[in-house]
Amino acid sequence: MVAVVARRSRLLLIRRSDQVSAPGKFCFPGGAIEEGETEEEAVVRELREELGVRVQPVRRVWESCTEWGVHLSWWQSRLADDAPIVPNAAEVSHIGWYTIPEILGLSDLLSSNRQFLQKVLAGDIQLDLEP
Repeated sequence: MVAVVARRSRLLLIRRSDQVSAPGKFCFPGGAIEEGETEEEAVVRELREELGVRVQPVRRVWESCTEWGVHLSWWQSRLADDAPIVPNAAEVSHIGWYTIPEILGLSDLLSSNRQFLQKVLAGDIQLDLEP
């Protein structure tokens, strides 16, 4: 599950800590769905665990499969309030708000995230960038 959070034409991106898989890579926040959990519940839980924020899943915008065979559901989500983002250092080394061109310019971007953004730019995926 992947959470795509937009604010003023920028997207929330994390840099993965050295303690998790794909260390140092940039990506959208997200993670695995736990047993008995819906995708929406996973979005809420993962962002609370990784970033200490409450989010509202809005809609699934895409589904994909990584080159490793991992199924991903991409959810446009909104921050539930203006509370500060507090990254969990065990999982996240950095957070930032980036434009799509800035994200695509990152050499350490996970390939699935690059594919997603290319589809957004091509008009294949519709995102609300001004929530």
